[in-house]
Amino acid sequence: MRRRLYFILPDLASAIGTANDLLLARVEDRHMHFLGPRGMSLGDLHEASFLQKSDLRHSLQLGAGLGVIGGLAFGVYLMMTPMGEFQFGLGTVILCALAGAMFGSWAATMIGLSTPNSHLKPYAKEIEAGHILLMVDVPPTRVEEIQRLVGQRHPEATDRGVDPVIPAFP
Repeated sequence: MRRRLYFILPDLASAIGTANDLLLARVEDRHMHFLGPRGMSLGDLHEASFLQKSDLRHSLQLGAGLGVIGGLAFGVYLMMTPMGEFQFGLGTVILCALAGAMFGSWAATMIGLSTPNSHLKPYAKEIEAGHILLMVDVPPTRVEEIQRLVGQRHPEATDRGVDPVIPAFP
């Protein structure tokens, strides 16, 4: 399990210097994610992926959960109210729950793709002002070391805290 550290960097030069120092500290490039204002070129820096920018993961979980509940309710309704000669059993309930989960996941994902990541809302004003957000995923044993390194080598960087657990699909 990794922890996600957040830093606000004032400009691209600072972001490149921070990335280089983290690489020298043996933090892999794939564990550094940079997010700048819309339209800003980050050069060779590892830009945050679409999954990190959108609320896809949260909406997928929510949609699947609500879909299962709706599917179960519909399956129980079919089981309790026979339609003519048809008698629905437990298999119908299970199939309705699976279909509900699939439909709920699909529908919620369509919404989640266009919704900004709720974890990044506290940084939105600073990013719009031209700053760059750095998200670094490190093992829990290296959190203090990396915070200290960035604080000493880049005093212009603002330490914005730690997420206790990063998503399963960072």
